[in-house]
Amino acid sequence: MRKTILFLAPLALVALQQSAFADPPKVNNGRFVNADGMTLYTFDKDTTPGVSACTGGCMSHWPAATAGPADKPSGDWTLIPGADGKKQWAYKGHPLYRYAEDKQAGDAKGEGFKDMWHTAKP
Repeated sequence: MRKTILFLAPLALVALQQSAFADPPKVNNGRFVNADGMTLYTFDKDTTPGVSACTGGCMSHWPAATAGPADKPSGDWTLIPGADGKKQWAYKGHPLYRYAEDKQAGDAKGEGFKDMWHTAKP
């Protein structure tokens, strides 16, 4: 019994660590969402591909769509250094963000905010 527990414990730890990783964004109802179904956005001031213009106070309202440590870029999906030091998802060079006022999956309250924020679409 003790040997079985010692054998299974590392496997359980690996499973827990892998489940904590973020999934890449996906398409839902014609827009990109994160693994929790929260709408993702682009920012018009992001004019340099792969560089986020949302820093400082902007990040409290528009947190980066962060990637997990095991996530890898693929095709049009890239990972850029986020302003908070974490990896941030970008689609075709456009950094992706969440909106703090979106409280549940499917909310899209940030669409058109100050005519600079838009739901991210394929």
